Amino acid sequence: MLKTSDFYYDLPKELIAQTPVEPRDSSRLLVYNRADDSVSHKVFRDIYDILNPGDLLVINNTKVYPARIYAHTEHGGKVEILLLKRIDLARWEVLVKPGKKCKDGVTLTVNDELSCVIESKTEAGGRVVRFVFDGVFEDILSRTGEMPLPPYIHEKLKDQSRYQTVYCKKEGSAAAPTAGLHFTVGLMEKLKEKGVEFAEVQLNVGLGTFRPVKVDDVTKHVMHTEFYRIDEANAEIINKAKREGRRVIAVGTTSVRTLESVADEHGFVKATEGDTDIFIYPPYKFKCVDCLITNFHLPESTLIMLVSAMVSREKILELYELAVKEKYRFFSFGDAMMIL
Repeated sequence: MLKTSDFYYDLPKELIAQTPVEPRDSSRLLVYNRADDSVSHKVFRDIYDILNPGDLLVINNTKVYPARIYAHTEHGGKVEILLLKRIDLARWEVLVKPGKKCKDGVTLTVNDELSCVIESKTEAGGRVVRFVFDGVFEDILSRTGEMPLPPYIHEKLKDQSRYQTVYCKKEGSAAAPTAGLHFTVGLMEKLKEKGVEFAEVQLNVGLGTFRPVKVDDVTKHVMHTEFYRIDEANAEIINKAKREGRRVIAVGTTSVRTLESVADEHGFVKATEGDTDIFIYPPYKFKCVDCLITNFHLPESTLIMLVSAMVSREKILELYELAVKEKYRFFSFGDAMMIL
């Protein structure tokens, strides 16, 4: 049995990155080459030398909305609301803290413009709420909400745009696809001039990212669904690369999950949208993705399980141990790893 504890590693707290580095592409990059089992230590902008003309980078163009808002009950109790997934014009799936104050029918007031009513509890422990507002919800949220930084980041983010990729377009995520945070506009332009291609997919990062694995048997964990989309133009860019035998390199685990959700057995994708609950862990045969750029992930998380499926659990733990020894920075604002 593959156990959740099999994916545990020791991480000193001081290696959890609290702030992003400047510039974005000056973060460190641990490169692991599966062909010769070699490791090299680079800076992220060095991917210019690592990538070949014709390589295809698949990026997730989702945009993080200011999903954390603070409200109070009619008795003055404070409640934190994290928006996860829009159901319709007024209803959202959310996480609330503390949950005991949020029984069905309770009204939470954010400000004069915005309030919500708790409708029901979800299977995953969240809530479905109905917002009451006068005007455009997105405009009110932009004035009211905060960027939903993960709980292990305790520093206040001075520049909200640093929790967005430079190529974000489609608003819909409760967390950033963090592997993409290392790219600058300048680096992307240089790569394009070299002949490296880009394709875009969208996966709205939701509850699956926040949810710890609570079962001992990995195979019993159920992923929360997240919305994805691939359009015709980008599906063709990806399929052309597959037909021509060029490397498809996923930027981040969200791009991996999108591609592997829709790829057929030959690795070809189609233009489509829907919800995915794909859970990738070893052993897994990748259909579309050849290589991966990713950050260093939490112990016992679904993300470290996915990355382990690209090599092996033992090798990933060995590489993480090396990253700790070399004092790489971990998690959302941390350094990157590239698996070739």
